[in-house]
Amino acid sequence: MRISSLVVIGFAGFGSSALAAETFTVQSTRLTDEKAVFATVESRDVVPARARIAGTIVTLTVREGDEVGEGQVIGVVADEKLALRIQALDAEINGLKSQLAQAEVDLGRAQALAKGGAVSRQQLDQAATAAQVAASSLKAREAERALAAQQLDEGAVKAPTAGRVLAVPLTVGSVVMPGDVLASVAAKNYVLRLRVPERATGFLKAGETVRIDGRDLGAEGAKFGTVTLVYPRIEGGNVIADADLKGLGDYFVGQRIEVWIPAGERHSLVIPSHLIETRFGIDYVHRRAPGGDIEAIPIQRGRDFPSPDMPDGIEILSGVAAGDVLVSR
Repeated sequence: MRISSLVVIGFAGFGSSALAAETFTVQSTRLTDEKAVFATVESRDVVPARARIAGTIVTLTVREGDEVGEGQVIGVVADEKLALRIQALDAEINGLKSQLAQAEVDLGRAQALAKGGAVSRQQLDQAATAAQVAASSLKAREAERALAAQQLDEGAVKAPTAGRVLAVPLTVGSVVMPGDVLASVAAKNYVLRLRVPERATGFLKAGETVRIDGRDLGAEGAKFGTVTLVYPRIEGGNVIADADLKGLGDYFVGQRIEVWIPAGERHSLVIPSHLIETRFGIDYVHRRAPGGDIEAIPIQRGRDFPSPDMPDGIEILSGVAAGDVLVSR
């Protein structure tokens, strides 16, 4: 189908006056029949924010619907035993530092006496070993303290991805174990998740175009999306598929939307609806005869077939044929 440039056509009853009219040449077009199914707005990824240590939730800074950034602290889990363990390790480290200092003094004294032959080689080796054991014990306790401090820092629960908080199942004061979920975060890559009866899956493939009524998203006209993924598993007699669509909201997850999917092809005639004139309940189009006269032809309209090229497209069941030239009035 194509809409030609503006032409000047004379109409009977207007004398020598001329009107500029839009012309449209009717052509047979392959149409895709559509089937209505329901889809839900879903996030492609819903990621849980989990506790990494056992303890009690002392801080929870988010609630359902909040928007969070990746790495943002959304809660704090505290374990009083970790603080007590760090205090005990600090005291032990101080004692080991004193032992190491004494062992190094003993080793230095033994080395000085060994030069004059006042101590045996065995006594010198024992002093060196004692200094090495004290140094190793100090390093081990310092490593344990670093581990305890790291566990204390891991009490801060961070958002694993940027998105919107869908659920917060726990409250301040709840006791948690490692792996418990404090919040579920939906990433902002929202898709339409379709559930299609398995008998209609022969027409549903990745790359197919789907259509929704823009009013479901608070917009005017039809919106078109593209099927990006058809899942290979059938659940409850339905095939699950994802479709990308611009303009999906970023707040409500689970919103149900009516979606029209492909369900076969056929040939028919589609014209812009603004070329149709309705008088006394009968639809007419104005056709240009070979001689140049304009005729009002009654037609029977079918269902709407909007497309990106013709947003107001409508199927014509009878009254016109391929090759007819329609003009606007």
